[in-house]
Amino acid sequence: MKILVLNGPNINFLGVREPEIYGSATYNDLIQMVTDHAVTRGVKIEFYQSNHEGDLVDAIQKAYYDKIDGIVFNPAAYTHTSVAILDAIKAVKIPTVEVHISKVDEREDFRQISYIRQIAIKTITGKGFLGYCDGIDAIIDYLKDCK
Repeated sequence: MKILVLNGPNINFLGVREPEIYGSATYNDLIQMVTDHAVTRGVKIEFYQSNHEGDLVDAIQKAYYDKIDGIVFNPAAYTHTSVAILDAIKAVKIPTVEVHISKVDEREDFRQISYIRQIAIKTITGKGFLGYCDGIDAIIDYLKDCK
């Protein structure tokens, strides 16, 4: 099983960006934690992060051709604005879990809107980096149930 962990804008700035919301751990710390979890679950993991909407659409489309089984996706700010990303996920039909480090539902009003949630098999918010591990587990469970 292959899972893509996809991250949107500013996730590469974890540890620097608003540590009172996102904590002091870095993007590299996130990669290490998720990689360790994937090893325990016996799945292959790939990571991609971009600050550019079109790059994220390209990564989603590439996942289709690379036969990725599931996507754990933190679209970050594009959660609230990107119909293009929503359409890409709809097009590839790869099971996707939406993940947010913070409790977006308890933040600014504009963060209450999620285009991605419309297509996600699950949304995980406010669990920090552990949300990504839960996302991997959710994809594994979902794919087992589909067989």
